[in-house]
Amino acid sequence: MKLTREGIRKKDDWTVAGIALPSYDVQAVAKRTEEAPVWLHFGIGNIFRAFIGGIADQLLREGSMDRGILCAEAFDYEVVDKIYRPHDNLVLSVILHADGSRDCRVLGSLAGAVKADAKEEKQWERLKEIFRNPGLSMVSFTITEKGYALKNPDGELYGFVKADLENGPDEASGAMAIVAAMLLERYRNGKAPLALVSMDNVSRNGEKLQDSVLFMAEGWIRRGFADEGFLAYLTDEKKITFPWTMIDRITPRPGEDVYRELSGKGVEDMEILVTDKKTYIAPFTNTESPSYLVIEDSFPNGRPPLEKAGVYMTSRETVNKSERMKVTACLNPIHTALCTYDIMLGYDLFADGMQDPELKKLAEILGYQEGLPVVEDPGILSPKAFLDELMSERFPNVYLGDTSARIAVDISQMTAIRFGETIKAYVRRDKSAAFLTAIPLAIAGWIRYLLAVDDEGNPFELSPDPMIPYMKEQLSGLRFGEPDSLKDQLRGVLSNESLFGSDLYEAGLGGKIETMVRSELEGAGAVRRTLRSWLSGKDPV
Repeated sequence: MKLTREGIRKKDDWTVAGIALPSYDVQAVAKRTEEAPVWLHFGIGNIFRAFIGGIADQLLREGSMDRGILCAEAFDYEVVDKIYRPHDNLVLSVILHADGSRDCRVLGSLAGAVKADAKEEKQWERLKEIFRNPGLSMVSFTITEKGYALKNPDGELYGFVKADLENGPDEASGAMAIVAAMLLERYRNGKAPLALVSMDNVSRNGEKLQDSVLFMAEGWIRRGFADEGFLAYLTDEKKITFPWTMIDRITPRPGEDVYRELSGKGVEDMEILVTDKKTYIAPFTNTESPSYLVIEDSFPNGRPPLEKAGVYMTSRETVNKSERMKVTACLNPIHTALCTYDIMLGYDLFADGMQDPELKKLAEILGYQEGLPVVEDPGILSPKAFLDELMSERFPNVYLGDTSARIAVDISQMTAIRFGETIKAYVRRDKSAAFLTAIPLAIAGWIRYLLAVDDEGNPFELSPDPMIPYMKEQLSGLRFGEPDSLKDQLRGVLSNESLFGSDLYEAGLGGKIETMVRSELEGAGAVRRTLRSWLSGKDPV
């Protein structure tokens, strides 16, 4: 069986294999979508295909939508060439339930893929054509936190951003410049309305997308690449909106066991690909069953009926509360805190680390004792029930196969979001966050992890993270087995407001984190001893 439009015509084979097929005409949907697109998505990796693609597939199956999603990739073009095109944009979705059962379904909702690459003339022109279409109502994004970043931790513009500003929209290379260039094309060809919807795990994600797009636009206006009317267009909410969202579905890298099962069922060419840019992707996706998507209902040009697929369409305030609940208290801080300790203590799967007494206790303190007390109830979701589901069902789901190395990707860009907001909340409430234990342990673990040496002194490979060179420079001189090698190296890191959203010394945590890191540097077994000591309830002297 081949995952192609031709291959899925042999319906009986797929039925025998227990794999559901689209109930709609995939080719007809693709044709309508290509001719009159309504929805375009940037960042076409695993979570997009598993979650957003699944939403569109459900709407198509139920007859609530007659077009799919067009897909744009602005970072890793191998994904288009080696995953989308060979399989006619089809996806084999595998849902991994906590009881070990699996649901397999072919999704036909992704109607076409384009490279957002100014160097490829035909692809660039096709992207412009999509943006010129007045019927386009929604452009969504899953490009990770780094996709919106224009400046490094020292507040300086990245080199590629400087180049994008100077070279103008026709040579845009970074994601935000590409989006701004396409919006300029739309502005110059009718000024049709549009909603730009970030679906990344970033606090106030719509605002961050908006700020970055406006920064590029203003820079081009100053340099004569666009007129002042372009900025007026982007800031008119009757024309352009940047809805805020909260998205949640743990989606690990494609699993080898899933590959073997699908191959055993007779599905061909399911091999997992690791691209030159270290994207782990396959013709299939594997993800958990629970999923949440909350979107601010602000669409000036209409939108798909997303609520019919279980999406919460609500106010910005409710989205913000839902997002803060997940990203700053319940899910992402626990992921970020435990993944580094997992790696240092020898756990590959996050679910295995959740069976470790110290790590489970760290998760419980972080979520229940330090996170929930400063989280507002969004009303549509109960924070306590959300955290309970994570702790009892989602985090321990060994069948999900989620690795801590995957969770640690880009970790240095996440600290402000994962921990900074909670720290600031306690400073506002209590004037100090010095009494916290789990959050400083999480930050200490991240710093100790950056040495790339496990708790037994064995080297390991750090997960990809563009800030590693910067962090290694800041931490220069720290050495495993030499606690006295820690002098004042952490001062610049822990006081960096771009990393944590505040100065951690002023918040009462800087010295505490230094003490924890020094303890974790003592040699073999020191990470374990430090965790056990601090989590015992008795602060070490």
